[in-house]
Amino acid sequence: MTSEKTQTRRRYSAATKAQVVAACDEPGASVAKVAMTHGINANVVHRWRQLARNSSVPRSDNAGQFVPVSLTDVSAQARVPDIQIQLRRGPTAVTVTWPVAAASECAIWLRELLR
Repeated sequence: MTSEKTQTRRRYSAATKAQVVAACDEPGASVAKVAMTHGINANVVHRWRQLARNSSVPRSDNAGQFVPVSLTDVSAQARVPDIQIQLRRGPTAVTVTWPVAAASECAIWLRELLR
């Protein structure tokens, strides 16, 4: 029995590989979805990404650029509320308020209370 295979391995240019790898690096992008969009097996794209990390595949022009991030002023942030623990036993309820800055002491106190 002889098998007559006429299909050959497909070859992709470096620019195509770079474009596909860059599309995978986009936020929220799925490698499988990008591969399916380009008609390429996902395993091939995973391999290209691995090679790109090892600098074997040229990256697109916008890869590796800085992204602007806005930071809020720490003093403008809202005050963090204190730790509040409510203990109930039957009709009796006790509320304990503890400053967040002393959270570790609160944990020690609570651990001892629950023993």
